[in-house]
Amino acid sequence: MATTVLNSHPKPRAPASPTDVLPTDTAQLYTHIHPILVVSLYALQFPSIVADPVPALATALVPLAILQIVYVAICLPPTGGTATPVVDKKKPGSGVQEKGKKGRVKGTIIVRQIPVFLSLIIASTITAPLLAAILILFGAPLTTHHLHTLLAAAHISFLSTLPLVYVHGVDGAAWRDIIALLRPVDEVYGAMIGGVVGAWLGAVPIPLDWDREWQKWPVTIVTGAYVGWAVGKMLGGLLKGRKIGFE
Repeated sequence: MATTVLNSHPKPRAPASPTDVLPTDTAQLYTHIHPILVVSLYALQFPSIVADPVPALATALVPLAILQIVYVAICLPPTGGTATPVVDKKKPGSGVQEKGKKGRVKGTIIVRQIPVFLSLIIASTITAPLLAAILILFGAPLTTHHLHTLLAAAHISFLSTLPLVYVHGVDGAAWRDIIALLRPVDEVYGAMIGGVVGAWLGAVPIPLDWDREWQKWPVTIVTGAYVGWAVGKMLGGLLKGRKIGFE
């Protein structure tokens, strides 16, 4: 009697590849303009943030979200790849081409809207509270300044995780690699790493006895996140495809 042997070994997962900016002229141009716009916007609002952090950070969150949404929609491939064009094969000649073109446009718009809203919702309702808890674990005020901490976390979340969710969705394997620093670097991943590292370094001036107004919580944290995000985005584009090695 023949015996069937089942292969219990899981199929190896294909190696992760870096995220490429869309090959359109608009995407290739705007990906370089975007960090300038984001950092410039924050610099303009910096005096107000120092003077009264809560309302200023809350106000600055809206244009930041808009700029990030515009960036991902123009420059990045959405979760799930490109749309499948809807073509009416019954119509010959130019009719088929016209229908196919309309189908591609309609499909692309629908496919991009879903990850945009998903990334915005996740960045607002999941990662922002999670980052706020992490900030508290790393020394943020526990019994006071709750709005300050939550708004700081929201800025870091919109900068760092909104584009990642747009590109990778809720793929558990991809996020395990992201957290473990196992993915190859690209400008989206580099921006996330830079934003987190910048926020961490931004805590350095807080305990120093300089008695400066801008040292109060969470001004330096948010400022470090913006600067680190911009630097990480630039370096991620330059070093695309490389991996972070630990030896």
